[in-house]
Amino acid sequence: MNLAMIGSGYVGLVSGTCFANMGNHVICVDNNHEKIKRLNNNDIPIYEPGLKELVKVNRAAGRLSFTTDLKHAVQECPVIFIAVGTPPGEDGSADLSYVLQVAEDIATHMQEHKIIVNKSTVPVGTADMVKEKIAGILDAMGKNLSFDVVSNPEFLKEGAAIEDFMKPDRVIIGADSASAGEVIRSLYLPFNRNNDRVIMMGVRSAEMTKYAANAMLATKISFMNELSRLCDALGVDIADVRQGIGSDSRIGYKFIYPGLGFGGSCFPKDLKALIRMHRENDLQPSILESVERVNSEQKAFFVEKIAQYFGHQLDGLVFAIWGLAFKPQTDDMREAPSIDVIRSLRSSGAKIRAYDPVAIDEARKIFGDDPGIVFCPDEYDALEGASAMLLLTEWHQFRYPDFAQIKNRLAQPVIFDGRNQYDLEQMKELGFKYISVGRPAVI
Repeated sequence: MNLAMIGSGYVGLVSGTCFANMGNHVICVDNNHEKIKRLNNNDIPIYEPGLKELVKVNRAAGRLSFTTDLKHAVQECPVIFIAVGTPPGEDGSADLSYVLQVAEDIATHMQEHKIIVNKSTVPVGTADMVKEKIAGILDAMGKNLSFDVVSNPEFLKEGAAIEDFMKPDRVIIGADSASAGEVIRSLYLPFNRNNDRVIMMGVRSAEMTKYAANAMLATKISFMNELSRLCDALGVDIADVRQGIGSDSRIGYKFIYPGLGFGGSCFPKDLKALIRMHRENDLQPSILESVERVNSEQKAFFVEKIAQYFGHQLDGLVFAIWGLAFKPQTDDMREAPSIDVIRSLRSSGAKIRAYDPVAIDEARKIFGDDPGIVFCPDEYDALEGASAMLLLTEWHQFRYPDFAQIKNRLAQPVIFDGRNQYDLEQMKELGFKYISVGRPAVI
């Protein structure tokens, strides 16, 4: 099938590439000429394991192309996915201007029936707005054309997006037209061989499902982080508690790891949008507001631990940062906990030596030319002369480091572990001062 993917960001690029890999002919569209130029040179503007290779293979096979020509894509493809950004506004609501602009462009150029699929994360009622926008433009142009609007939210984890798309836990299709729903279902048959993972529902239910899923996962994270603070106060090891509750099949182990809180492009934005939807309907989002507040406080709580250890005298101290991206296996710095931690330390006069395997370029865009922040070529160089090491992102290469080299390079053998990567007894035996999240400090 010929598919158009409007928006070649993270969601659009991964989705379009995976659809192409299953034999579809996919035209990815973006209004960013530089991005399209890079993609046509097999230069992928985001870091996602396996994506570059998959793009190259499918471009070579003629199944995947990139263009700025939206008109051509609309006229060539019976199914058009909208995968543009929905950034939060100042009030927390999702900005739908990009979605509605694409809807307008589709209506302007369509000449026959189309199925328009919202892949972007959008508030409940967005499909209705897209319908109204397209219908109004068609009417104004004197075009008597039918169309369908379907919701097909994505559930991709950065760092594992290819695997998530190819082997989904579920595929949500929200369609008020049975025929349109079946067309979209057919696209997912190659990813649905062993058992039926497709869940059909109404459009508005599908729109809500995406927000509900992200909010639930964010809630689990904030719950564990709040609990970790109590464990700190009571001398309890949160790692033991995690094992104890995670073994309960009703709870499970996923997303119950305490740390620095959640970041990225989805959880913070979608939580704000869901809070806003509650308020717009005169409802009080008490739990969601608490989830957001705990997440914000968790970074400050971690920095306070650092400040307390050094007697609140951070001016002139140097800190080595291991990990900048909001999670491993991505270069995404959006809402990364490292940003708040670094800014707090810098405001106290501390200096930073930072390393991340892939996110340094993105970090430079955020911190600019701050002379108090040095980006280092490897993790051990970042340690040179630092008063403490701060582990902020749990990259695999940080799991079993050369502790002897860490100790030799640091001015003091002190580690603040925001991801609970290391064993308490081992840290004690190696002679480190070790402070983590919700676990007894090794002092």
